[in-house]
Amino acid sequence: MKTHYIVVVSLLLSPAALAQGGSSHRGAAVPCAKILQMPSTDWIASGNEMTNKNRGPEDFLPAIATYARCYDARTDRLALSLARAGKGPPRGVRGNFRDFEQALEDFRSKALAAAEPPADDLKTAYAALYEKQFRYEFYQSYQNQTVKSPSAPKPQAAAVPSTQAPDDSDPLGKAKNHFGELLGSLPEDKMHELHRAFGEILGRHVVDQSTQLEVYRYAIFLLEPTSAAPFSPPPF
Repeated sequence: MKTHYIVVVSLLLSPAALAQGGSSHRGAAVPCAKILQMPSTDWIASGNEMTNKNRGPEDFLPAIATYARCYDARTDRLALSLARAGKGPPRGVRGNFRDFEQALEDFRSKALAAAEPPADDLKTAYAALYEKQFRYEFYQSYQNQTVKSPSAPKPQAAAVPSTQAPDDSDPLGKAKNHFGELLGSLPEDKMHELHRAFGEILGRHVVDQSTQLEVYRYAIFLLEPTSAAPFSPPPF
C-alpha cells in the first residue's frame, strides 16, 4: 500500500452520519461521494486528527467499515441503475460471477489463516475491503457497454496455476513470480491447500489480463507479511 495498513485511526460514526450514508469527521457529516473521492488509505489516515494516537489497531476498524459501506452502496446503485436500464449482466453471468466471488472469499479465508503470523483483525478488515474492487468492476464493465460483450468471469474446465516460471519483464509476470515465492515459503500442506484454492479462482473462470493482475496482487496482499514493504499499492 502507499501507506502501511497499520496507520492508526479511529472514526466513530454518529447517527446523523449513518443516516446520510457517510461518516462524521470533525463533527460534520461527510457524504459517501466525498469519501470515495479519496484513496482508502487517505480517508483512514485523515481521522488521525480526531483520535488519541495511543489507541490500538482496533480503533482503525470503524474508518475501514465506513469506506467499505460507501463502496458497497456505490456498487449497489450502479447495479440497480443498470438493471433498470436493461443493461445489466444476464442472470447466468451474474451466477458465474457469484461463483468467482465465492472462490475469492474461500481463498481469502485460507490465505489469512495460513499467513505467518495469521492475520489480525486490521488486516482482515482491509482484505474484505479490497475484495470489493471485483464486484464494482464487474458492473462497471456493463456501464458503457455497446455491442462488445463484457469481460465477466465464465466457467471453463478446471485448472491450476502453471508451475512454469512466467516472464518477469511485465507486471503480470512479476506478480505471478512473487505469488509463487510467497506460496513456496509456506509449509507444504498449506502451500498445496492454497494452490488448489487459487486454482478455483482463475482456473475455473476466464478473465482478462487486467483482472488477472488484480487477482494476483490481491492474493499477494493476503499472503505478504505486514512487516514487509507492500508489493503493490492499494487497488483504491
